[in-house]
Amino acid sequence: MISRRAGIAIAALSLLTFGAVSALAQFGPGPGGRAPYSHQAPPKNEAGRFDYYALVMSWSPTYCASIQRPGSEAQCQYRPDRPYAFVLHGLWPQHERGWPEYCPTRAKPFVPQRTIDGMLDIMPSPRLVIHEYRKHGTCSGLDPDGYYTLSRKLYEKVKVPARYTRPNQVLSVSPGEIVQDFLQANPGMKPDSIAVACGGQGARLREVRVCFTKDGAFRSCGANETARRLCSAGRVQIPPVRAGGPVHQRRGQGERGI
Repeated sequence: MISRRAGIAIAALSLLTFGAVSALAQFGPGPGGRAPYSHQAPPKNEAGRFDYYALVMSWSPTYCASIQRPGSEAQCQYRPDRPYAFVLHGLWPQHERGWPEYCPTRAKPFVPQRTIDGMLDIMPSPRLVIHEYRKHGTCSGLDPDGYYTLSRKLYEKVKVPARYTRPNQVLSVSPGEIVQDFLQANPGMKPDSIAVACGGQGARLREVRVCFTKDGAFRSCGANETARRLCSAGRVQIPPVRAGGPVHQRRGQGERGI
């Protein structure tokens, strides 16, 4: 005869065993046979495994004010025929929280010269074109041509409000005003589909991010684009485009990915 106390102990042991087996069945064994991990943990650097795209448009005058030799960058040189305002920084595959980068590929992530040349009107830096594919494009699961074809398509889908196309004096606006201006110019864009980043001296506008599904539709941004993380300033300073001469040299906050 099994005593009542022994029976209770056996029943408890059975419940613990059943729970462990259920957890292994649901989540699988952890690395190296260690404790199981949640299947909800996002993949890190696997091509094609991400949740959404963030189209990142940099404010060129802020970038040029942050580098020591602005004349060394094509977009920072005085060009009356093309005073750069918003330019394409990149198209970033994102997880809902965090992002993949430098994803392994079967072939070396080489960007052909013709592809580079074809992007310079909206992404005026060969070095940036190469860098963005290696760091971010490899995680899209697309080859360089496919990645930059999609980048251009999404960049051209976003209509820049008129007041930001060629301002000839410093603008001082709130991040919320910038968002509202873009919402009015882009039907279908939602308030949580766009984020403003600022930094450096005077909380200058650094970039605007617009979030898309893999199919190219506007969608909500993830935790990477929270307002508090990207710009907590009440007012943002927007330097004018370079239409009257070379930009002055200043130091400021740089950009992710450069």
